[in-house]
Amino acid sequence: MPLVALTGGIASGKSTIARRLAEHGAVVVDADQLVREVQQPGSPVLAAIADAFGDGMLRPDGSLDRAALGSRVFGDEAAIARLNAIVHPAVRAQSAQRFAEAFAADPDAVVVYDVPLLVEARVGDPWQLIVVAHAPAAVRVRRLVELRGMTETDAAARIASQVSDEARLEVADVVIDTSGTLADTEQQTDELWNRLAEHLSHRTSRADEPASGS
Repeated sequence: MPLVALTGGIASGKSTIARRLAEHGAVVVDADQLVREVQQPGSPVLAAIADAFGDGMLRPDGSLDRAALGSRVFGDEAAIARLNAIVHPAVRAQSAQRFAEAFAADPDAVVVYDVPLLVEARVGDPWQLIVVAHAPAAVRVRRLVELRGMTETDAAARIASQVSDEARLEVADVVIDTSGTLADTEQQTDELWNRLAEHLSHRTSRADEPASGS
């Protein structure tokens, strides 16, 4: 039951890796989706965000105004820390539940946690493997400009606001270089999947061996 953490900065190609692993049969748990779930209207997390940052963080229908919240905390380390203290515990609880459900359904499942803020929010790491999607900052700036319509200045600022590439690479067990072609990224991801499949195969083989003395 490998539990794999997959992380990477904005525009690092992490989603491409997650998609490819899902195609191979991995159960992918998306941290960003969990964040959206715990911030639903009426949730304790959303109420705490409004208390901390004001009712201006809410739309008229009671949902979170993500753009307003992003503008409020961007570049403010104290505000980001306050927001993370509200959101991260709820997301950790949700993710642990999803992992447990996946392994209950299939004890041999490969569960991949697609989590952008792994380094920023590391608490009691349960991972068998940490995979980092990596591309140089210049490549990521270009992607943000071409694919998301950002200006180069805004793209560079977004990248600079995140944890450094060095910090991510320091915790990596596997680095997938996404700076090349899509085919290159997929090939590296396929190699990772084969490594995980081999691990499961060896574990199953050991489980089938008769106990010593029997």
